[in-house]
Amino acid sequence: MTSLRKIVQLIDAFTEFSGRVLAWLVLAMAILTSLIVALRYGFNTGSILAQELVIYMHGCLFMLGAAYALKKGAHVRVDIFYRDFKPRGQAWVNSLGGIIFLLPLCIFIAFVSWNYVADAWTIRESSPEPGGIPAVFLLKSLLPLMALNLFLQGLAETLRAALALAEGPGQ
Repeated sequence: MTSLRKIVQLIDAFTEFSGRVLAWLVLAMAILTSLIVALRYGFNTGSILAQELVIYMHGCLFMLGAAYALKKGAHVRVDIFYRDFKPRGQAWVNSLGGIIFLLPLCIFIAFVSWNYVADAWTIRESSPEPGGIPAVFLLKSLLPLMALNLFLQGLAETLRAALALAEGPGQ
């Protein structure tokens, strides 16, 4: 049990660190978006590269931030019954939900996206826009990375719930 707790702590620490790093993208996106608007309306000029960079940062934030949202309980959940459950009932829902839905979904996303991303890497897919970012293949790589991150945090959440069930109500 102690080794399982250690695994949960390691995954949580990784997710916490990556979530805090990703949070800085919000500030960078706000600054860059303000700059894009100022250039467009103040100086009548634009930058496709800057606009695509905002899209890339947004993609990173949401795709890689999904695990952090899961860790913090900020994900979407149908809470009608769950909120009234006792901690043991919530642990059952969390562990079964992880095993039946979340972890298989992450595996499915990784599996389905693999060839799509591999093809993009093979041709080093770049932006179709002149002056755009020549690294669409990196943006597409967020799909399996999101699946991996979410799988790890889903595993941590499932193990945490299983440990709570194993300890019993009096622990």
